[in-house]
Amino acid sequence: MCGIVAAVSSRNIVPILVQGLQRLEYRGYDSCGVAVYANGLKRARSTARVSELQAQVSSEHIQGGTGIAHTRWATHGAPAVHNAHPHFSHGTGPDSAARPGKIALVHNGIIENHDELRAALQARGYVFESQTDTEVIVHLMDSLYDGDLFDALKAAVAQLHGAYAIAAFCKDEPHRVVGARAGSPLILGVGADNGETFLASDAMALAGVTDQIVYLEEGDLVDLQLGKYWIFDRHHQRALREVKTVHAHSGAAELGPYRHYMQKEIFEQPRAIADTLEGVVGIVPELFGDEAYRTFKDIDSVLILACGTSYYSGCTAKYWLESIAGIPTQVEVASEYRYRTSVPNPRTLVVTITQSGETADTLAALRHAQSLGQTQTLTICNVATSAMVRECKLAYITRAGVEIGVASTKAFTAQLAGLFLLTLALAQSNGRLSEDQEAGHLKALRHLPAALQAVLALEPQIISWSEDFAKKENALFLGRGMHYPIALEGALKLKEISYIHAEAYPAGELKHGPLALVTNAMPIVTVAPNDALLEKLKSNMQEVRARGGVLYVLADADSRIDSSEGVNVIRMPEHYGALSPLLHVVPLQLLAYHTACARGTDVDKPRNLAKSVTVE
Repeated sequence: MCGIVAAVSSRNIVPILVQGLQRLEYRGYDSCGVAVYANGLKRARSTARVSELQAQVSSEHIQGGTGIAHTRWATHGAPAVHNAHPHFSHGTGPDSAARPGKIALVHNGIIENHDELRAALQARGYVFESQTDTEVIVHLMDSLYDGDLFDALKAAVAQLHGAYAIAAFCKDEPHRVVGARAGSPLILGVGADNGETFLASDAMALAGVTDQIVYLEEGDLVDLQLGKYWIFDRHHQRALREVKTVHAHSGAAELGPYRHYMQKEIFEQPRAIADTLEGVVGIVPELFGDEAYRTFKDIDSVLILACGTSYYSGCTAKYWLESIAGIPTQVEVASEYRYRTSVPNPRTLVVTITQSGETADTLAALRHAQSLGQTQTLTICNVATSAMVRECKLAYITRAGVEIGVASTKAFTAQLAGLFLLTLALAQSNGRLSEDQEAGHLKALRHLPAALQAVLALEPQIISWSEDFAKKENALFLGRGMHYPIALEGALKLKEISYIHAEAYPAGELKHGPLALVTNAMPIVTVAPNDALLEKLKSNMQEVRARGGVLYVLADADSRIDSSEGVNVIRMPEHYGALSPLLHVVPLQLLAYHTACARGTDVDKPRNLAKSVTVE
């Protein structure tokens, strides 16, 4: 979600701040802004794209060596210029709104006690220009400022309840930026030239500027000055944090020949799967960490915690874990799990799934599970340096690469590949994986990139379907068994980027309610692999046709389902057994993508959504 870039330098830092925001656009945002020290506080803010902000900065000749920049995804207050970051403090008194104070600040996260703090500050004469919780922080720091910005930050965060990543500077201390993190990611970048130091919410913001990165830990505070920095832990003690060389390649953000990032990322899936499986020559617990063998021997169940698309990958894995590994598995929506009373089991393997490794709800659910004594933890994650990887005992790092489009595609299939490896490793630990079975599964995994290429070749047929879907306002997706979560994922993709209302059901549930919605105006997408449930699924399809519903069927070559009036069939290149979900989801991704293109929506940045959900 929201993006932060901040810097202290001896040169004009504005181009780097704006470039950093452009590299964070993939996270999703409603407004953006930049503020610098230039003989006082100067800023530009916009509710358009960063490119418009860049033009504004140029026309107003905004320059400075100390600055902060931000992309905002609206929580408190509508997307509007007066709510956009950076926020300035104001002096107290009747003319305070016209008299800027000392401090400029940007913030990611949510301050839960902002109402009480706002009332106290208003009572002291502070005037608020926005509806944001962020403006509370900057006025609070102003009220606590006594000549040292870092002391004001320390005192302010002691009063904040909630999640935050903060960067701020003061006109009275022009070569200094201070920051803090609790519940929202924040990194420190160490520049090679001009005594530069940086803060950012994502290493990609600093790609090409510095590859020397420090990952701040929960509760850390940081003080940046020219050529030096200090980090303090949550107890305000000096802390040493490792400087890591991180290659956040800006080239990953190049579109190349593709129309949108989502299309590019759909077509990158064969490579993403190959990279994720690189080096896997056999199934061993150590794929997940040095302690995995002992951990896998000690657990008797699995609890999967995830959100959104990652939740659907977990739902798919439940079928694998129970049928192949023979281990009871529960899948929970992370934002629900942490707030309900559950029955903990210390012998449960808690598995989190997250693309970014910074998903606030999933991190909070993990910590809740740990607080209940469930300390055997493992994550399937795409970012090796993320908070989730640091907080879990075991990890499997997918190698999907940077995903720019808000609607996840290659990260989802890479997660499925990682979860299938986990299934095989647990099956082996349980004595349920013979050498022949292992060899067969590894052969199928190695063939996945080629199989995915064959599925991508179906794009022209999917485009034909999308022309019908673009005229609709509702759609129903059906699946059975391990393909029911794939139907859920297909419905999610369609609604995310085309804004067509879409729902998914297990096909056997049609007669228990959804059949009432079926008319010739609602397309019915059916995932129909040639598996043990195919004949049951055919009966469900007949229920749809009997009510005039129009079917769009993804069928395996040997499933004996033919096109006819009201039945549109695309044949998959081959049946892929247990790994079939990875193949069947790709046409659903393409269907959503081309339908959205036909409707003219903003495919990569759908309204109201953000890529990295770092607030609750």
